[in-house]
Amino acid sequence: MVDSVSVETLVKNVRLKVLQGAEYLQRPILTPEISRPALELAGYFTHYPQERIQMLGITETSFAKDLTEEQRTEYMSKMCTPQTPCFVISTNLPAPKELLRAAKEHHIPVLGSPHTSSKAISYMTSFLTRQLADRESIHGVLVDINGVGVLITGDSGVGKSETALELVRRGHRLVADDRVEVYAFDEQTLVGQAPKILNHLMEIRGIGIINVMTLYGTAAVMPSDNIDFIVHLETWTPDVQFDRLGDRGDTREIRGVRVPQVSIPVKTGRNLAIIIESAAMNFRAESMGYDATKTFDDNLNHLIKENSAKDSRKHD
Repeated sequence: MVDSVSVETLVKNVRLKVLQGAEYLQRPILTPEISRPALELAGYFTHYPQERIQMLGITETSFAKDLTEEQRTEYMSKMCTPQTPCFVISTNLPAPKELLRAAKEHHIPVLGSPHTSSKAISYMTSFLTRQLADRESIHGVLVDINGVGVLITGDSGVGKSETALELVRRGHRLVADDRVEVYAFDEQTLVGQAPKILNHLMEIRGIGIINVMTLYGTAAVMPSDNIDFIVHLETWTPDVQFDRLGDRGDTREIRGVRVPQVSIPVKTGRNLAIIIESAAMNFRAESMGYDATKTFDDNLNHLIKENSAKDSRKHD
């Protein structure tokens, strides 16, 4: 988990303009939540969320114009606390001079955005949520297969990295090998990425560490990806029954998000890369409404009805 994000990092990634206070951009941002100080401009500071970025848009700046200069000076000064990371003015609006004075006095940067308040808040919240989200480290490999984020799990030595390398050679993209940092972007979206120390790297037994981007190019890697589907590799044993029809509907819960999962037996002679690629494509087809298992059931039922009808005619 990242404890904080600097204002400078936010500026670079959300393309904000520094209106004032470029020397104070190392101030930390501790929460992805953004505040629009409406009650504060009316003088109510009892529950002022001082640790949040303060966003002023058309509504806030228009309301501030109707205040007296003394009121603006008092309220803008109260909004500048040691915990306040920065102020953002949306829609290319001019910043109130009282705010610029107070922010300069308290060493708080004032930023500008060309976007409306709603869009600017959406962009900043999206970036900060990804940066500040609680993370969980999972042993596995994350590969993007034609737009489907597949997390490959299994016991150490079962062949996860070698299978992922074959998938990369088949034109798919590596996100993370060995350790995957996972966080929930929202209640339905799980995102995975590689730890910085392992970025673009894979460990292949007998060879050692290889750099996938160096060997296969930038198109062979991704910085992060949604985890849409989990493939768990298990060593095949005759006493374990594996799903043959694909109708069990297994899932795994990670950080509160349930992700579909299938278990694939590992056995000499099986091409795991092709099997996982097919599993990912089948998952994508099911997501679009096509269910191969249902088609098989329908065909089977139709065949049973035909044979029953033939048997009835014979007895007649």
